[in-house]
Amino acid sequence: MALVYIRCVIGRLFHISRPVLWINTIGPATVGMWLAGDLFRWEALPVLLWLTLPFNLLIYGTNDVFDQETDARNPRKGTLEGARIDRWEIRPIALGVVSTNAPFLIYFVSFLPLSAVGWMLLYALLFVGYSVPPARFKARPYLDSLSNAAYAFPLVFVPLALEESPVRAAALGLMAWSAAKHTFDAVQDVDEDRKVGITTTAVRLGPRGVVLWSGVLWALATLCFALVNVPVALVNAAIAGTLLYVLSKNPTPETGHRLYKYSIAFPYLAGTVAGVQLVAALSLGAYP
Repeated sequence: MALVYIRCVIGRLFHISRPVLWINTIGPATVGMWLAGDLFRWEALPVLLWLTLPFNLLIYGTNDVFDQETDARNPRKGTLEGARIDRWEIRPIALGVVSTNAPFLIYFVSFLPLSAVGWMLLYALLFVGYSVPPARFKARPYLDSLSNAAYAFPLVFVPLALEESPVRAAALGLMAWSAAKHTFDAVQDVDEDRKVGITTTAVRLGPRGVVLWSGVLWALATLCFALVNVPVALVNAAIAGTLLYVLSKNPTPETGHRLYKYSIAFPYLAGTVAGVQLVAALSLGAYP
Protein backbone atom coordinates (compact mmCIF):
# COMPACT_ATOMS: atom_id res chain seq x y z
CA MET A 1 0.00 0.00 0.00
CA ALA A 2 2.80 2.39 0.88
CA LEU A 3 4.45 1.79 -2.50
CA VAL A 4 1.16 2.47 -4.31
CA TYR A 5 0.73 5.70 -2.34
CA ILE A 6 4.27 6.85 -3.16
CA ARG A 7 3.73 6.10 -6.85
CA CYS A 8 0.48 8.09 -6.80
CA VAL A 9 2.16 11.05 -5.11
CA ILE A 10 5.05 11.02 -7.60
CA GLY A 11 2.61 10.81 -10.50
CA ARG A 12 0.62 13.71 -9.09
CA LEU A 13 3.75 15.85 -8.61
CA PHE A 14 4.74 15.01 -12.18
CA HIS A 15 1.36 16.31 -13.41
CA ILE A 16 1.62 19.46 -11.30
CA SER A 17 5.05 20.17 -12.84
CA ARG A 18 3.36 20.62 -16.27
CA PRO A 19 5.64 18.32 -18.35
CA VAL A 20 4.19 19.73 -21.59
CA LEU A 21 5.83 23.04 -20.60
CA TRP A 22 9.26 21.68 -19.64
CA ILE A 23 10.43 22.79 -23.07
CA ASN A 24 10.38 26.35 -21.70
CA THR A 25 13.16 25.51 -19.23
CA ILE A 26 15.06 22.66 -20.89
CA GLY A 27 14.98 24.27 -24.35
CA PRO A 28 16.82 27.51 -23.48
CA ALA A 29 19.32 25.56 -21.38
CA THR A 30 20.10 23.20 -24.26
CA VAL A 31 20.45 26.10 -26.69
CA GLY A 32 22.69 27.82 -24.15
CA MET A 33 24.93 24.76 -24.10
CA TRP A 34 25.04 24.65 -27.90
CA LEU A 35 25.82 28.37 -28.10
CA ALA A 36 28.70 27.69 -25.73
CA GLY A 37 30.15 25.54 -28.51
CA ASP A 38 29.30 21.90 -27.72
CA LEU A 39 26.59 19.45 -28.66
CA PHE A 40 26.84 18.06 -25.14
CA ARG A 41 28.91 18.75 -22.05
CA TRP A 42 28.73 16.44 -19.05
CA GLU A 43 29.20 19.48 -16.82
CA ALA A 44 25.81 20.74 -18.05
CA LEU A 45 23.91 17.54 -17.17
CA PRO A 46 23.07 18.49 -13.54
CA VAL A 47 21.66 21.83 -14.74
CA LEU A 48 19.59 20.13 -17.45
CA LEU A 49 18.22 17.60 -14.95
CA TRP A 50 17.34 20.37 -12.49
CA LEU A 51 15.32 22.10 -15.20
CA THR A 52 13.03 19.08 -15.65
CA LEU A 53 10.74 18.04 -12.79
CA PRO A 54 12.51 19.82 -9.88
CA PHE A 55 12.45 23.38 -11.18
CA ASN A 56 9.08 23.07 -12.90
CA LEU A 57 7.58 21.63 -9.72
CA LEU A 58 9.03 24.63 -7.87
CA ILE A 59 7.41 27.21 -10.13
CA TYR A 60 4.12 25.49 -10.98
CA GLY A 61 3.61 23.81 -7.62
CA THR A 62 4.08 27.16 -5.90
CA ASN A 63 1.73 28.77 -8.40
CA ASP A 64 -0.96 26.14 -7.79
CA VAL A 65 -0.73 26.56 -4.01
CA PHE A 66 -1.28 30.32 -4.15
CA ASP A 67 -3.80 30.28 -7.03
CA GLN A 68 -6.32 27.81 -5.63
CA GLU A 69 -9.21 30.29 -5.69
CA THR A 70 -8.59 31.30 -9.29
CA ASP A 71 -7.92 27.75 -10.45
CA ALA A 72 -11.20 26.53 -8.92
CA ARG A 73 -13.06 28.80 -11.37
CA ASN A 74 -10.87 28.00 -14.37
CA PRO A 75 -12.26 25.23 -16.62
CA ARG A 76 -8.88 24.44 -18.20
CA LYS A 77 -7.35 23.55 -14.82
CA GLY A 78 -7.29 19.87 -13.96
CA THR A 79 -6.10 19.00 -17.48
CA LEU A 80 -2.71 18.83 -19.18
CA GLU A 81 -2.81 22.63 -19.25
CA GLY A 82 -2.59 22.85 -15.46
CA ALA A 83 -3.46 21.16 -12.20
CA ARG A 84 -6.26 21.98 -9.77
CA ILE A 85 -5.07 21.04 -6.29
CA ASP A 86 -6.84 20.36 -2.98
CA ARG A 87 -5.67 21.86 0.31
CA TRP A 88 -4.35 18.52 1.58
CA GLU A 89 -1.89 18.49 -1.34
CA ILE A 90 -0.02 21.58 -0.13
CA ARG A 91 2.25 19.60 2.19
CA PRO A 92 3.23 16.94 -0.40
CA ILE A 93 3.94 19.70 -2.91
CA ALA A 94 6.14 21.57 -0.42
CA LEU A 95 8.03 18.37 0.46
CA GLY A 96 8.39 17.54 -3.21
CA VAL A 97 9.79 20.98 -4.02
CA VAL A 98 12.34 20.88 -1.20
CA SER A 99 13.43 17.27 -1.69
CA THR A 100 13.95 17.60 -5.44
CA ASN A 101 15.58 21.05 -5.48
CA ALA A 102 17.77 21.07 -2.36
CA PRO A 103 20.34 18.51 -3.66
CA PHE A 104 20.83 20.53 -6.83
CA LEU A 105 21.25 23.77 -4.88
CA ILE A 106 23.95 22.18 -2.73
CA TYR A 107 25.73 20.87 -5.83
CA PHE A 108 25.54 24.19 -7.69
CA VAL A 109 26.85 26.22 -4.76
CA SER A 110 29.67 23.72 -4.27
CA PHE A 111 30.87 23.25 -7.84
CA LEU A 112 29.64 25.97 -10.22
CA PRO A 113 31.04 29.49 -10.72
CA LEU A 114 29.40 32.08 -8.47
CA SER A 115 28.29 34.11 -11.50
CA ALA A 116 26.23 31.15 -12.74
CA VAL A 117 24.79 30.44 -9.30
CA GLY A 118 23.78 34.08 -8.90
CA TRP A 119 21.78 34.01 -12.15
CA MET A 120 20.22 30.68 -11.16
CA LEU A 121 19.12 32.02 -7.78
CA LEU A 122 17.62 35.12 -9.43
CA TYR A 123 15.89 32.80 -11.93
CA ALA A 124 14.25 30.84 -9.10
CA LEU A 125 13.41 33.92 -7.01
CA LEU A 126 11.62 35.66 -9.89
CA PHE A 127 9.44 32.62 -10.54
CA VAL A 128 8.64 32.12 -6.87
CA GLY A 129 7.94 35.85 -6.56
CA TYR A 130 5.51 35.55 -9.46
CA SER A 131 3.12 33.59 -7.22
CA VAL A 132 4.09 34.27 -3.60
CA PRO A 133 3.12 37.40 -1.62
CA PRO A 134 4.20 40.07 -0.98
CA ALA A 135 5.87 40.31 -4.38
CA ARG A 136 3.23 38.28 -6.26
CA PHE A 137 4.13 39.65 -9.67
CA LYS A 138 1.17 37.71 -11.09
CA ALA A 139 -1.20 40.34 -9.67
CA ARG A 140 0.91 43.34 -10.73
CA PRO A 141 0.25 44.49 -14.29
CA TYR A 142 3.37 44.73 -16.47
CA LEU A 143 5.56 43.18 -13.76
CA ASP A 144 3.79 39.86 -14.34
CA SER A 145 4.83 40.00 -17.98
CA LEU A 146 8.34 41.39 -17.53
CA SER A 147 9.21 38.94 -14.73
CA ASN A 148 8.70 36.13 -17.23
CA ALA A 149 11.81 37.36 -19.04
CA ALA A 150 13.47 35.03 -16.55
CA TYR A 151 12.68 32.13 -18.89
CA ALA A 152 15.68 33.34 -20.93
CA PHE A 153 18.13 33.18 -18.03
CA PRO A 154 19.41 29.67 -18.96
CA LEU A 155 20.96 31.31 -22.04
CA VAL A 156 23.07 33.21 -19.52
CA PHE A 157 23.75 30.84 -16.64
CA VAL A 158 24.40 27.68 -18.67
CA PRO A 159 27.34 29.21 -20.59
CA LEU A 160 28.59 30.77 -17.33
CA ALA A 161 28.39 27.35 -15.66
CA LEU A 162 30.53 26.02 -18.51
CA GLU A 163 32.90 29.00 -18.10
CA GLU A 164 31.94 30.42 -21.50
CA SER A 165 30.50 33.81 -22.50
CA PRO A 166 26.73 34.10 -23.11
CA VAL A 167 25.42 35.31 -26.47
CA ARG A 168 23.77 38.55 -25.33
CA ALA A 169 21.54 39.15 -28.36
CA ALA A 170 20.05 35.67 -28.04
CA ALA A 171 19.42 36.15 -24.31
CA LEU A 172 17.84 39.58 -24.73
CA GLY A 173 15.70 38.33 -27.61
CA LEU A 174 14.37 35.43 -25.58
CA MET A 175 13.67 37.74 -22.63
CA ALA A 176 11.45 39.90 -24.84
CA TRP A 177 9.88 36.81 -26.43
CA SER A 178 9.03 35.27 -23.05
CA ALA A 179 7.44 38.46 -21.73
CA ALA A 180 5.32 38.70 -24.87
CA LYS A 181 4.21 35.09 -24.76
CA HIS A 182 3.24 35.24 -21.11
CA THR A 183 0.83 38.12 -21.69
CA PHE A 184 -0.53 36.57 -24.88
CA ASP A 185 -1.27 33.29 -23.09
CA ALA A 186 -2.91 35.15 -20.18
CA VAL A 187 -5.67 36.45 -22.49
CA GLN A 188 -7.56 33.17 -22.05
CA ASP A 189 -7.71 33.74 -18.26
CA VAL A 190 -8.89 37.36 -18.33
CA ASP A 191 -12.45 36.60 -17.17
CA GLU A 192 -11.39 34.27 -14.33
CA ASP A 193 -8.67 36.66 -13.12
CA ARG A 194 -11.02 39.64 -13.22
CA LYS A 195 -13.65 37.79 -11.16
CA VAL A 196 -11.21 37.17 -8.29
CA GLY A 197 -9.67 40.64 -8.48
CA ILE A 198 -6.32 39.75 -10.08
CA THR A 199 -5.16 42.53 -12.40
CA THR A 200 -2.70 41.03 -14.84
CA THR A 201 -1.28 42.83 -17.85
CA ALA A 202 -3.87 41.05 -19.97
CA VAL A 203 -6.68 42.19 -17.66
CA ARG A 204 -5.38 45.78 -17.61
CA LEU A 205 -4.92 46.03 -21.38
CA GLY A 206 -7.71 43.74 -22.55
CA PRO A 207 -7.23 41.31 -25.46
CA ARG A 208 -6.97 44.12 -28.02
CA GLY A 209 -4.28 45.88 -25.99
CA VAL A 210 -2.38 42.62 -25.63
CA VAL A 211 -2.04 42.48 -29.42
CA LEU A 212 -0.06 45.74 -29.28
CA TRP A 213 1.94 44.88 -26.11
CA SER A 214 2.95 41.41 -27.23
CA GLY A 215 3.43 42.64 -30.79
CA VAL A 216 6.03 45.21 -29.73
CA LEU A 217 7.89 42.69 -27.56
CA TRP A 218 7.83 39.98 -30.24
CA ALA A 219 9.09 42.52 -32.78
CA LEU A 220 11.99 43.35 -30.44
CA ALA A 221 12.68 39.64 -30.02
CA THR A 222 12.72 39.19 -33.79
CA LEU A 223 15.30 41.98 -34.20
CA CYS A 224 17.54 40.44 -31.54
CA PHE A 225 17.23 36.96 -33.05
CA ALA A 226 18.14 38.39 -36.47
CA LEU A 227 21.50 39.44 -35.03
CA VAL A 228 22.15 35.79 -34.23
CA ASN A 229 20.26 33.81 -36.88
CA VAL A 230 18.03 35.17 -39.66
CA PRO A 231 15.98 31.96 -40.31
CA VAL A 232 15.03 31.78 -36.62
CA ALA A 233 14.03 35.44 -36.71
CA LEU A 234 11.85 34.87 -39.77
CA VAL A 235 10.12 31.84 -38.24
CA ASN A 236 9.57 33.79 -35.04
CA ALA A 237 8.04 36.69 -36.95
CA ALA A 238 5.77 34.40 -38.96
CA ILE A 239 4.38 32.51 -35.97
CA ALA A 240 4.03 35.57 -33.74
CA GLY A 241 2.42 37.54 -36.55
CA THR A 242 -0.12 34.79 -37.20
CA LEU A 243 -1.08 34.47 -33.52
CA LEU A 244 -1.45 38.23 -33.15
CA TYR A 245 -3.44 38.57 -36.36
CA VAL A 246 -5.95 35.89 -35.35
CA LEU A 247 -6.39 37.42 -31.89
CA SER A 248 -6.81 40.92 -33.38
CA LYS A 249 -9.65 39.70 -35.62
CA ASN A 250 -11.60 38.44 -32.61
CA PRO A 251 -10.03 39.82 -29.41
CA THR A 252 -11.72 37.68 -26.76
CA PRO A 253 -10.59 35.24 -24.04
CA GLU A 254 -12.22 32.46 -26.05
CA THR A 255 -9.92 33.22 -29.00
CA GLY A 256 -6.97 33.25 -26.63
CA HIS A 257 -7.92 29.80 -25.38
CA ARG A 258 -8.28 28.42 -28.91
CA LEU A 259 -4.84 29.78 -29.80
CA TYR A 260 -3.17 28.43 -26.66
CA LYS A 261 -2.31 25.06 -28.18
CA TYR A 262 -0.56 26.84 -31.03
CA SER A 263 1.22 29.09 -28.57
CA ILE A 264 2.48 25.99 -26.76
CA ALA A 265 3.84 24.71 -30.09
CA PHE A 266 5.61 28.04 -30.75
CA PRO A 267 8.86 27.25 -28.84
CA TYR A 268 8.95 23.72 -30.26
CA LEU A 269 8.81 25.02 -33.84
CA ALA A 270 11.19 27.95 -33.42
CA GLY A 271 13.49 25.85 -31.25
CA THR A 272 13.64 23.13 -33.88
CA VAL A 273 14.72 25.63 -36.52
CA ALA A 274 17.43 26.96 -34.20
CA GLY A 275 18.47 23.54 -32.97
CA VAL A 276 18.85 21.90 -36.37
CA GLN A 277 21.10 24.71 -37.54
CA LEU A 278 23.20 24.72 -34.38
CA VAL A 279 23.63 20.96 -34.39
CA ALA A 280 24.59 21.00 -38.08
CA ALA A 281 27.08 23.80 -37.52
CA LEU A 282 28.65 22.09 -34.52
CA SER A 283 28.82 18.76 -36.34
CA LEU A 284 30.56 20.38 -39.32
CA GLY A 285 33.00 22.23 -37.14
CA ALA A 286 31.69 25.60 -38.24
CA TYR A 287 30.82 26.82 -34.71
CA PRO A 288 31.79 28.50 -32.49
